[in-house]
Amino acid sequence: MPRPLRCRRICCEPEYLSFAPEEAETVSNIVLTLDEYEVIRLVDLEKHTHEHCAALMDISRSTVTEIYESAREKLARTIVYGSRLEISGGRYRFCDGTLGICNKRNCSKRASDNGKTQFCKGENIMRIAVTYENGNVFGHFGHTEQFKFYDVENGNIVNEAVIDTNGSGHGALADFLKNNNADAVICGGMGSGARMALAQAGIKVYGGVLGSADEAVKAFIAGGLNFDPNASCSHHNGEHHGNCGEHGCADHECGGHCH
Repeated sequence: MPRPLRCRRICCEPEYLSFAPEEAETVSNIVLTLDEYEVIRLVDLEKHTHEHCAALMDISRSTVTEIYESAREKLARTIVYGSRLEISGGRYRFCDGTLGICNKRNCSKRASDNGKTQFCKGENIMRIAVTYENGNVFGHFGHTEQFKFYDVENGNIVNEAVIDTNGSGHGALADFLKNNNADAVICGGMGSGARMALAQAGIKVYGGVLGSADEAVKAFIAGGLNFDPNASCSHHNGEHHGNCGEHGCADHECGGHCH
């Protein structure tokens, strides 16, 4: 059995997430992961040794060296070829500020602070995302303000986290779930556009679910989740009520945006 992937501990998310040369009209894109960014910050800016960097990030010294070499090559290609540098992704978790060897003032910035950040998932984990409100499955996929994520391994929930979407809605939620490594989503109603986006991202949808989010996930693990594969969205704006499919999305300008 392969070893579970080890999360790299980082202090906080960078303030700036992209850089591009002013002179270039069109440029190629290079992605620097957040763990690569952290190694560059610790080694080149703060002048830590690879050994101390390894202790701060809770990884081996050899892993630090591998990450450092990869990051330096990406930075070199960015400068030499005039590429656009984007900082995103990677396998990481945020420092909670309690580490004895860590004295950074900004370690209080959490992964739940914004919907763009990720939290790490091991290789043998299935991650289930549930539209979430006050402990229950929220009824409208595209309007959910939070997802509760459940990591499942060998039929057991091994990790849980509630993450705010921070205003992400409609099609953007598919990217939000993909960036947070979701394998499946449990929700109430969902529009066809969102279903298509999730299908393209390889995320399975279990719609038409009501009640407790925790109980829904337990039922899913046990193979007894009661869901409706055709559940669609509904609106409560005073003008359009009920099942979206019944009222005809196209007539209400819903189309692919009724998520």
